[in-house]
This record gives sequence, structure tokens and C-alpha cells, in this order.
Amino acid sequence: MYRLAHLSDPHLGPLPDARIRELMSKRVIGYVNWHRNRAGTHTADHLTTLLADLATQAPDHIAVTGDLVNLSLKAEIEPARAWLQSLGPPHDVTAIPGNHDAYVPGSVKRAIKSWRPFMTGDTAALDGNDFPFVRRRGPLAIVALSSATASAPFMATGVFDSRQARALCRTLKSLQAENLFRVVLIHHPPVRSRKYWHRRLIGTGHFSRAIHEAGAELVLHGHTHVDSLVWIDGDTRPVPIIGVPSASNAPGDKRPAARYNLFDMEKTDGGWTCAMTERGLTLPGKPVSEIRSRRLVYSPGATVSEDVSEPVAASG
Repeated sequence: MYRLAHLSDPHLGPLPDARIRELMSKRVIGYVNWHRNRAGTHTADHLTTLLADLATQAPDHIAVTGDLVNLSLKAEIEPARAWLQSLGPPHDVTAIPGNHDAYVPGSVKRAIKSWRPFMTGDTAALDGNDFPFVRRRGPLAIVALSSATASAPFMATGVFDSRQARALCRTLKSLQAENLFRVVLIHHPPVRSRKYWHRRLIGTGHFSRAIHEAGAELVLHGHTHVDSLVWIDGDTRPVPIIGVPSASNAPGDKRPAARYNLFDMEKTDGGWTCAMTERGLTLPGKPVSEIRSRRLVYSPGATVSEDVSEPVAASG
């Protein structure tokens, strides 16, 4: 059995002081939003509590699907690198960028350069700027994508273009031949939704076609700050797309409190099984607890999701 932990959108705080010239852009909107809305809900205390519980679960690998920082200020980048290092060595932690890591033009390149050890694939030729990159870990193949791009004020869209889609399709087919459990990481949810139009992924059609042609075992994302499970067609069976709430959100907010997901993968004669456990905060002052568990059973022609525990009433 191999255990993968997934967390996302830590929005590491507190926000450092910003120079006036740094705020002469879209950042001024985010700066005001942070101090009005997020400073009191995305706190280091909740994130620290969550990670302490995560450590007791002894995952073999940790995946972080973006939005490590808030305004992609220069003063945010190196502390985020230190935070990644606190999770574990680069071999055991994979990160991808989110839209907040690409808040203004050029900022995502600076972030990738700093976080490169956590964004480099198995092939030595990759330098962290090439997506997708692949990391083989035990029975897993982690396929890391990037939807991070600077967007207009009041928008938080991502982009998944045809070039990356073609590379994804080729990569997934190759990994299927290696009989690996393929986990795709992307920040924005790769499904269409009117609810998240201003935060949507541009290029969901490219993504869907790649998955339909090549298949995958699991797609993990963040961005929405809510828990979600949807399905899209793969090559031979449906593929689960799973979102996780922010790793730092406070209980009592309108969105779910800080949470992470665990996935225990195991090879079987007929394919794979994957036990999914959601752990997080539920009420103020309460410790991290199990919220829900599911069992994904992979067999030829189908993927089955079964709830094996009743969901706990969570805040938000």
C-alpha cells in the first residue's frame, strides 16, 4: 500500500508589508481583500494544527496543488519555499503553482525558480518550467500540470492549452504501459461550472479530450476551497476528479474549514483499490478529525465510489 496526502491553497500568512510600487497593479485589490476578509480566516494556527495531524498519518508522499502565497510578492516566495521544506524533502513533496502564485505577469517564473526542487520531474533535463512533469513514486506516477497564469482584476481564471494537453495525453499513455497508478495534479478544477465562471479553467475541453483518450486513475485539484467529487469519461472507465478545501481556512467560515485528503492505493488482481479519507477541522476549538471515508474500486470498464463512513457535519 502507498499513501498519498493531498492539500491545497494554504495561502501562507501573515501577508508581508508591500511597497507602494508593488501595489500599483491588480495586487491592490488582493491586498484590500486580504485585510478585509482573509486575514482572519486563513491563519497559520489552523494550518499548523492540520499539518501536525497530517504528520501522524505518515504519508509516503505529499501533493500541494497551488496557491501557496497570496499576492506573489517577492517577500512571500522564500518563506513559501521554507514551508515546503518543512513538509519533507523534495523527493517526498510535489508542488504545482496556482493563480495566486501567478498573481501578476512574471511572478510565477520567480516562484517556480525558488520552488524548483519540488517541481522537477524524474528526467534530469526538466528544470521546473516544463509542464507536465512526472514523478514515479512506488506504484504511483504523479503527473503535474500548471494552469497558473496572471489574470485580469477580479478574475482568477487558469489556462490549460493544447500544447500541454498533447503532452499530457502522450505521458498518460506511456505511464499506462508501465502499469502505474496515474495521479494528475492541477490547480483549477478541470470541469465546466457556471458557478465558478470568473475562476474557471480556460481549456477544460483540451483536458477532457486528453483524459478521454488516455485515461487516468485520479485527478486532484484545489482552487475552489470546497470538497468535491465529479467524474469525467476516461479511455475505458470514468475518472474521479477530487477537490480539497483550503488547508488554512478557519472553522465557521462560509467555506469548509482546513482539510486534507489521504489516498491509500493498492494493486489488486483486477486493477486497483484506493481508500480515500478526508481529515480536517470541523468546529472551533476541536481537534482535527476524520470527516468521511470512501473506497474507489477500479476494475475493467468501471470505477466505483462507495462511502464507507457517514460524513461528519463540518463547518461551512
